[in-house]
Amino acid sequence: MDAASAKAKVGQFVSEYLSNAEVDPELDLFASGMVNSLFAMQLVLFVEKDFGIAVANEDLDYQNFRSIAAICDFVGRKLGFATAAA
Repeated sequence: MDAASAKAKVGQFVSEYLSNAEVDPELDLFASGMVNSLFAMQLVLFVEKDFGIAVANEDLDYQNFRSIAAICDFVGRKLGFATAAA
């Protein structure tokens, strides 16, 4: 797994949830009103299942899940790869 693959996978998941809408990776999904708290739980489950990582209580921070880019950064930190350049 690398940063580009993670970005594509997260982007596809978010896009499918939003009826295949194109979403800017930096868009704040919650502030924009595009998603809700139920989707937040789905995001956590998606990250755990698809990336094989455990999301600990201290990881359940809005900043880790607010945008596609933030999710990718979080996954990159957990898996040990950089995502800023992706």
